[in-house]
Formats: sequence, structure tokens, C-alpha cells
Amino acid sequence: MIPPTHLLSSFTNIYHHPPTLIAYAPGRVNLLGGHTDYNDGWVVPVAIDRYAWLAARPSTSDMVTIHALDLDETASFNIHQLDDKLDTQGRPLPKWVHYPAGVAWSLQRNDLKLTGFDAVLTSTVPVGAGLSSSAAVEVAFAVIWESMMGWQVDRMSLARLCQSAENLYVGVNSGLMDQFASLHGVLGNALFFDCRTLAWEAVPLPENIALVIADTNVRRSLGDSAYNERRAACEEAVRILSGHLPNITALRDVEVHDFETHQHLLPPIIQRRAEHVVRECARTLRGVEKLQAGDVSGFGTLMIEGNASLRDLYEVSCPELNALTEIAISLPGCYGSRLTGAGFGGCTVNLVEQAHAESFAQKLSTAYKKQVGKDATVWICQAAEGAGVRGMEGE
Repeated sequence: MIPPTHLLSSFTNIYHHPPTLIAYAPGRVNLLGGHTDYNDGWVVPVAIDRYAWLAARPSTSDMVTIHALDLDETASFNIHQLDDKLDTQGRPLPKWVHYPAGVAWSLQRNDLKLTGFDAVLTSTVPVGAGLSSSAAVEVAFAVIWESMMGWQVDRMSLARLCQSAENLYVGVNSGLMDQFASLHGVLGNALFFDCRTLAWEAVPLPENIALVIADTNVRRSLGDSAYNERRAACEEAVRILSGHLPNITALRDVEVHDFETHQHLLPPIIQRRAEHVVRECARTLRGVEKLQAGDVSGFGTLMIEGNASLRDLYEVSCPELNALTEIAISLPGCYGSRLTGAGFGGCTVNLVEQAHAESFAQKLSTAYKKQVGKDATVWICQAAEGAGVRGMEGE
């Protein structure tokens, strides 16, 4: 794992000494299980070789100073004065600082000791693209504090602490999948994750398959989008259905045949949202069986079905995402295509034969430009290892 060269040189230029630690945390795509994570369902994410990178050097103070290279902004906060979300000058923290400050807040709520440090942050995970850029930043800060302080926290607990930072401090009701994937990535594997029991297993991806990610370059703000409305609709569906299906506590518990029997009880919008989740949970379980059996074609077909459900029932797609998926499945070598992340913009993920990956990426980009009039950013990714920290030699 080689950090970007400008990360190290920038740190030395800004702070006049080199960093002692480098942390990296990957973004992720989700192959199946769209919007099932906060419904206690199952997901199939993949950590990808695009990372949040954090260079740091601990200090003897309680102050964390972060220079964000991609924004060319610097901010500082005191690790013991976080409740008001103010910087060390008493000004409101910039939104991007809420993520590392939230991690500090969450870790300390769980009696983990922290220290201040100087840091430089950069990322190759596009922001707002549905690839979990925020979770990657959270995880990078969590693992670097863990390395500095020497406390031992298992990776699932660390994922949950980062999730708490996003839910309770940042104010976005995200599920656990993003932080889980960033911390647990396995090279060359997808991750089959049960969001209720937290059980998981690595599922090998065929070596002749490429993950091609296509960015619409349409951006959405997760906190300001309809994400939270979708979550509330699912909770309302459970409230109504539980009067007739007494053993359910989340939509994960609703079998397809039971949903078909009782769906008339739900208001139309609630019914559509719940139907997507119930069928997507069943689809994800079938998909993992196909992936484990090496049936890439069958898995890809389920990706396409899931995308149609996200578009028509959950209504989290947009014209640009629709164009990318429709173009993708018409091209040679593509087994499956779907939106990834919360939707409303961002990226699609495509399962493509390795031999066709380069031509697929080029043709997809060209056709999207012709049809939509915008430039897509398309790149070929690998399933990557999870977050880590390395020390700098001589420091």
C-alpha cells in the first residue's frame, strides 16, 4: 500500500516535520442489498482500491489540526470540546470536519482515551458519489487513534463506533455497512454481511471479472436528501405490519408471501418502499448462493432486477443513473449493472468480463456523453483489503 507522494510532502511543508503514521481506509461499492442495511437485512459490499489517506503526527496537546488537501482548507478542534461543534476559535466547524470530530466524540463516549495530533487528509474516494467517502474518512481517523493510543478494539466494534459518529454527531441515519466494509475488506472478495447478527463471510469474486464503476458526476447530499424519508417509511411499514405479523421487528423478517398477503394494509408509498426491501432481502440471499457457486451470470441478473426495484419502487434513481445502467447492460461482457450507494446521483457498479473491461469503460463513457450530454468518470477497480495504519521509517 503506497500513499500518495503529495500527502507526505504536503505534511512536511505544512507542519515542518514528517508524519509518523499513515492511515488508509477504502471506499466501497455494494453489489446487492440496496437500502437493506438499516432494515436489518443482508448486503454484499466490496471494499475498493480507492482510499481516504491520513498522515498524522501525535502532539502533546488536546488539539487536532487537519489540513484537507482536496479542499485546501485547515481546521482545528479540541478533543474535549466537541458538543457545540465549534473550532478552537469558537467558530462553527466546517461540515467536512464533523466526520473526524464525530469519531473523536464517539470514541470518548465509550471511554477510549485520545490525543491531539497534526494531520493531512486526502482521498481518492469521490465525495457524494455513493462510494462511502464519509465512512472512509471516519475509519481512517479511528484506526489512527487506535494506533496512537494502543487500545485494542475489535473491528466490528470500531465500525459501530464510527457509525454512531455519523448517526448521532453528523446527523445522518446510515446503516453499518459502509464502515463495516471499509474495516473488513478482503482482497479479491466480496463481503456477505448480515446487518442484524453482524455475521459475515468473504465470498471470492471470479478472477476474470472486473468491477467497473461509473460516476454520473451528479451529486447529492445524503443528509439533505430523501434518504431519511425512506428509512422512516420502512419503520412505518413495520409498525403497521407488526399488528398482523407479530414476530417482526424489521422488514428483514417479512417473507415475500406474507408481504403479498398483507401489502394492502399499507399506504401506497409505504407499500412500494417496503416491497422493495422485502424482495431485495430475498434477492440478496439468492445472489450470494449464485456467487458462491460461481454463477456470475445469475448474480448479474439479480443486480439488474435489484436496480429496477431501486428505480421503480424505492425511487432513488435519477435519469443519469438510469442511462448508465441501460447502456451498460447493452454492451458486450457486462453481466450486471446497478446503482450503488443511497442513489439520487453518484455511481453505478458493473460486473464485466476482464477481457472486455477497457472497451466497456470507453464505450460506456462515450454513449453516456452522447445520450445525457455530461461526462461520466469510469474506472476499473479491484476488491481491496480493509483499513490499516503503517508507521514511517525513522520516525
